[in-house]
Amino acid sequence: MYRRTLLGGVAASTLAAPAVVRAEEPLKMRLSLDTSATHTRTMQMTTFAQELEKIASGKIKVEVFHSAQLFRDRDVGKALRQGGAEMGVPGPWNLTGIEANLDITQSPAFYGRMATEVYKVIDGDIGRALNGMLEKKLGVHILGKWLDLGASHTFSTAKVLNGPDDLKGLKIRTSGGAGQMVRVKFFEGVPNFTAWPDVPLALSQGTFDALFTTNESVKSAKLWDSGVKYGLQDHQFFAQYIPMVSEAFWKKLGPGLQKVVSDLWASKINGWRKDMAESQAESLEIMKKAGVKVVSPDAASLAAVRNKLMATQDAVIKELKLDPSLVAQANAALGMAGKS
Repeated sequence: MYRRTLLGGVAASTLAAPAVVRAEEPLKMRLSLDTSATHTRTMQMTTFAQELEKIASGKIKVEVFHSAQLFRDRDVGKALRQGGAEMGVPGPWNLTGIEANLDITQSPAFYGRMATEVYKVIDGDIGRALNGMLEKKLGVHILGKWLDLGASHTFSTAKVLNGPDDLKGLKIRTSGGAGQMVRVKFFEGVPNFTAWPDVPLALSQGTFDALFTTNESVKSAKLWDSGVKYGLQDHQFFAQYIPMVSEAFWKKLGPGLQKVVSDLWASKINGWRKDMAESQAESLEIMKKAGVKVVSPDAASLAAVRNKLMATQDAVIKELKLDPSLVAQANAALGMAGKS
C-alpha cells in the first residue's frame, strides 16, 4: 500500500509538472511591420521590443517581423483580429475601409501642415475618438499616442516638380485609403495604389510616374536607384502609425503587464517623434546628395493651395464618408473654423 501511494504521488507530481512549466513560459508577441530593417519605424519598434522584454522580466517574448515577413500593413488589422499577430503599427490609410473617419487627415485643412499642428488634433479629443472607433470595430487596444512617420511629399521620376501644377497628368502612387486618391484627383493626377514592399520594383518598371511618400522612406529604400529624380516638399499630409495590440492578447497580459506595456510606450513616444523628425531632415540631405533635385515651397505657398482645397471640403466629406462634426472640430483646432 505504501508503494502504491508513493508511486501515485510521483505520477501526480509528474502530470502536474508540465502545467507549471507552461504557466511560466513567456507570452509571445509577434509584432508585424512592412517597412525595411533600416527604416526608422522598424528600428524604433525593435528597440521597443527589446526594452519591453527586459522590463517585463522575461514574461513577454517579442519577435519583430519587418519587410512584410508576416503581413503587409494593409492586412495587419485583420491579422490582429484573427490571431495571426499580436501587435501592429499600421498607418490609418490602411484602415479606412474599417473606419472611414481615419481619413480625416486627408481633409483639406490638413494640407501643408507641420507636426505640431497635427498633434493638436490627433493627440486630443479627436484622436481619442478615432481610437475608440477603431478599438470597437477591430477588436484591438490602442497603446497611446500615434507614432510619427512624418510629412508625406511628392516625388517623380521624369517630370520636374516646381509646384502643385506639375502634378497634373502624373500617375501617382498612394499608400492606400480613399483620401489620398481624392487628393491626387484634386491635382488632376491619376491615382495608383501600390503596397510599400512593391514600390521599388514598380517604380523602376514605370508602373507609376510619381508617389506620395516621406523623405525617410525614399532614403531607407534608396528610391533614387529605382528612378526618383525630383521631389516637391509639399506636405501633402502628415503620416503617422497607430500602435495596436490585439484585444485577445491584451487580456492575456492582465493589469500588471498591461501597465508595463502602456507605460513603456508613453515614456518613449515623444523621443521617437523627435528622432523621426531628425531622421526626416537628414534623409532630405541624403537624397539631395544622391542627386534628387528638391523644391521646397514656403508656408505662404502651402497656405494658398490649402485655401483652394478648402473649396472642395463638402465634396471631400461626402466622398470619404467623414463625420462633418468631426471635421468641423478638426478645422477649429487648426484655425480653419468657418472656412470652406
